[in-house]
Amino acid sequence: MKPLLAITAATLLSLPLSVQAMSADEVVQKHCVACHQAGLGGAPKMDDKAAWAPRIATGVDAMTATVLAGKGAMPPKGTCGSCSKDEVRSAVEAMTAPLQ
Repeated sequence: MKPLLAITAATLLSLPLSVQAMSADEVVQKHCVACHQAGLGGAPKMDDKAAWAPRIATGVDAMTATVLAGKGAMPPKGTCGSCSKDEVRSAVEAMTAPLQ
C-alpha cells in the first residue's frame, strides 16, 4: 500500500500546477468569434471598423476593462472565465489590430 501511495504522490507532484496560457489568437477563436463574427447580442462585428472606432478610441486598457467586467449580453471575461487579465488584453489587441 505504501509503495502505491508513494507512486501516486510522485505522479501528482509531477503534474503541471497551472494551465498553459492560450495565445491571443486561441482566445479570440475559442471565446470571441462566436458572437463577434455574427454580431450576436449587439457585439460589434469583427470587421466593422465604424462600430469599433469609438471603442478603439478609448484605448486598450478601457476595452480590456469592459471585457473583464462584461457588458450587455457579454458576460465578464466574455466566455473565457479562466482567462487572465493579460490573456484578455492580448485578445483585445489581436481583435482590434486589423481595424486600426
